[in-house]
Amino acid sequence: MNATGSEPGEAGPATGAQYEISRGKARAVIASLAGALRRYTVDGVDLVQTYPDNAIPPSANGVLLAPWPNRTADGRWTLAGKTQQLDITEPSRGHASHGLLRNTGYTVREQVPGAVELSAEIFPQHGYPFHLVHRARYSLDDDGGLRVQQSLTNAGATGAAAAPVALGAHPFLRLGDVPTEDLVLTVSASTVLTVDERLIPNGRREPAGAADLRGGARVGDLALDNAYTDLSFDEAAPGTHRHTLTAPDGRSVSLWTGAECGYVHVFVTDTFPGQRRAVALEPMTAPANALNSGEGLAWLPPGQVFSARWGIRAELAPAAGNSSARGNSGG
Repeated sequence: MNATGSEPGEAGPATGAQYEISRGKARAVIASLAGALRRYTVDGVDLVQTYPDNAIPPSANGVLLAPWPNRTADGRWTLAGKTQQLDITEPSRGHASHGLLRNTGYTVREQVPGAVELSAEIFPQHGYPFHLVHRARYSLDDDGGLRVQQSLTNAGATGAAAAPVALGAHPFLRLGDVPTEDLVLTVSASTVLTVDERLIPNGRREPAGAADLRGGARVGDLALDNAYTDLSFDEAAPGTHRHTLTAPDGRSVSLWTGAECGYVHVFVTDTFPGQRRAVALEPMTAPANALNSGEGLAWLPPGQVFSARWGIRAELAPAAGNSSARGNSGG
């Protein structure tokens, strides 16, 4: 593993130190800022969106989400009968968005060939009076698959209150130079969370029409910013879920998640820099506004650990090509 940054007085990446890991034909780069997955390639094929050195992650590209993913409505929630007010970090809609570490630099805890573990602290603050440590371990498998293990530890004193927590991440997937709008997105989920005009969940229903991704839908025909749940398990990798983007030639890239990630948020946007369409497939243990709804929320006592796992794998041989070049299934 290599870490690159800048010497005092020299300009460096806006996201701080860059931690590179490699194994065989796979390579990944993780930025210090937000512990973000900035690049991941297998055999030279880009599998996530990236951005220039002088930019911070556009649309939260690749950032880790803790101690909650997505939005908290108006930045307000109630703890033991007392209203908590978080900083508003999504001014356009008036919400607190993507947890408390989006603007925090992570530090290295361990580095070994093919893997790096980073951590960052969440200190007690207005709106969230808990002390937590977030750890994330990025590693590459023998076949080039990327694996991420996230955890939260309640660092509060013995006898202190349990902390409400959830985990997530915000990777934007791609498949080399194939226009993302030409990829087919498949999400095997029997429930989609409906949202109000400010993107806060207000109900749930069986997917229908353009929101039904069970049979696959062309990305260029989609405009989505919704969470899905009641996810089917991957028959090839028991205990995991899989969500896939497939190219016209049969190649594919997938996000897989552990069973603890019972939600995946699908964000299809036409505002990602340099792309007609970009797709974030966000693994989550709870949906938006969980601090208020309680849906998927875990309560973590002092000294205890809450964790989640997810990763990315690709099958890079065309459908009529050599099957031996396909990546392994599952987590």
